[in-house]
Amino acid sequence: MKRSPIDTEKSARGITRRGLFLGGLQVSFAAILVGRMRFMQVDQTEEYRTLAEENRIKFELIPPSRGLIHDRNGQLIAGNEQNYRIVLVREDAGDPARVLNRLRKIVWIDDDEVARILDEMKRRSSFVPVTVADRVAWSEVAEVAVNAPVLPGITPEVGLSRIYPRSADFAHVVGYVGPVSDYDLDKLEDPNPLLQIPRFQIGKSGVEAKLEMPLRGAAGTREVEVNAMGREMRELGRAEGQAGDNIQLTVNADLQAYVQARMARESAAAVVMDTQTGDLLAIGSAPSFDPNKFVRGISSTDYNALLNDPYRPLAAKPAQGTYPPGSVFKMVTALAALEEGVISPGETVKCYGHLEVHKRRFHCWKRAGHGKVDLTKSLRESCDVYYYDIAQRVGIEKIAAMARRLGLGERHDLPLSAVAEGLIPDKAWKREARGADWVIGDSLNAGIGQGFVLTSPLQLAVMTARIATGQAIAPRLVRAINGVEQPIRNDGLLGIGAQNLGLIRQGMYQVVNAKRGTGGRSKIVADGLRMAGKTGTSQVRNITKAERARGVSRNEDLPWNRRDHALFVCYAPAEAPRYAVSVVVEHGGGGSTAAAPIARDILLQTIYDGPPPLEAYPSSQRGTIRSRQRDVEELLRRPPVERFVDGSDRA
Repeated sequence: MKRSPIDTEKSARGITRRGLFLGGLQVSFAAILVGRMRFMQVDQTEEYRTLAEENRIKFELIPPSRGLIHDRNGQLIAGNEQNYRIVLVREDAGDPARVLNRLRKIVWIDDDEVARILDEMKRRSSFVPVTVADRVAWSEVAEVAVNAPVLPGITPEVGLSRIYPRSADFAHVVGYVGPVSDYDLDKLEDPNPLLQIPRFQIGKSGVEAKLEMPLRGAAGTREVEVNAMGREMRELGRAEGQAGDNIQLTVNADLQAYVQARMARESAAAVVMDTQTGDLLAIGSAPSFDPNKFVRGISSTDYNALLNDPYRPLAAKPAQGTYPPGSVFKMVTALAALEEGVISPGETVKCYGHLEVHKRRFHCWKRAGHGKVDLTKSLRESCDVYYYDIAQRVGIEKIAAMARRLGLGERHDLPLSAVAEGLIPDKAWKREARGADWVIGDSLNAGIGQGFVLTSPLQLAVMTARIATGQAIAPRLVRAINGVEQPIRNDGLLGIGAQNLGLIRQGMYQVVNAKRGTGGRSKIVADGLRMAGKTGTSQVRNITKAERARGVSRNEDLPWNRRDHALFVCYAPAEAPRYAVSVVVEHGGGGSTAAAPIARDILLQTIYDGPPPLEAYPSSQRGTIRSRQRDVEELLRRPPVERFVDGSDRA
């Protein structure tokens, strides 16, 4: 049917309107699109340029060089060495297990380590390198490079690792570093990204741990271009980090080596302190261990041997170990009584070998007794009954206050692991800790350094230095940081009467130099260098009534771990004190026989800054002394880790 012209015209007008409408929509859409493109390309150009750059540029951290540690004379005791290591990138390896098996034909990697490596790869992105072998020899690196075509994903690298050239001599002072562990990360609320670097080393003990932040330094950054898969294409830029601070300790490395060698066959601790500055010149703990093994990864066999050794080589005994001080505490009790006016210098106490209090006998070490004893004689011959008597008169509160004034019962502020506070008991402490009241017997035991009293060798050295000078000098271990001298802490006079201090010093002088002095065998005869000191023996077991009735067994007749601890503290020169020394020999028996000879040798080595002349010793002992000096010299010629003998050779 033929359409009319009118219908045709109407249809054409409709099509035109729809065409115009659709055209308008297209034009509008195009305009919006052009506007949006202009907005994105012109107005937001910087934002999208940044996003594009972030998509192809990766920033990596560059580990800083760890700060060096030197002794007071500039000798290196903790440094860094080049370390060849081998890393594996999973995405380049294809089959990491197969590549590792090929690598094991060149570099030794045990089964447990392979399992650890594969587990670490699963937890990390495929393009992140994982260390598979550390501290490898150059010959092994060269062989890996030659075999590169059959070792896809394997790359040798050069880094820095910690090394301790003095090894065992400073193990308990400097400590050691080790890889960051999950335990380390869990302790931190906001861990530094630097700690996420595989095998990054941080301080685990000693100065390394306590001064971790200044020693660590600040990381650098490396800007690299990566492809869409995250693989590195080229380096675009680098900003080097800041090396850690260099630390200079107060310790004398040569003296430290001597102290360690002199105590080689003992389980012992020794501290040497400058009485004028508080500088710790030596902090010896025997036996010791090689901290380099912990840096490289100590084997289970080696670690268990250290852990199960009854001489406890892993324990930092000078600052961490606490012991009943025994008779070296008698100066504290005497000073408390003098300051309170409870005793006078000439007042005497009769010693019959025991003192009976409330039907209980408190025995003196000398069963026959000392007879009439005044203050000087009580120190010279170490009469226990004298101190039982004055302890019950002066009371524990005054004794405890004096002990704290002399540096006992205080956690000294030093960058060492687990610095012990010790224990200076009083009535409040016993009520809180034991739920019991203080009794008179507690005071008597505390008066001779037994009972609840515990002190560290470090604290005993501080006590001795304060008695020698009358100054509240504090110990110092860090001498300088990046060449900047660190402050010496001296809180001035102790506030103890000069006459009373003089009486104690006189008694300590007679301990070593008088005819009946308990430390007479360890005197120094060189003019102007005579020392003052005090012997101590602390019980590690209770002596039963039956044992006392039949005669107490000698220490040498007992198993080693049931013998008494031996202690000795001293300072010299007596007329103008410069150095203080404390020595504790675990289960050594008597202070006069085990600890005093070691302390005298260390003190003379310190004074002479090297081997002392034989003329400094009594003439009757020079043959024995010369023989001992040869033994120590022989030990000092060995590497530090070879100076310690196994249990079968110990005295």
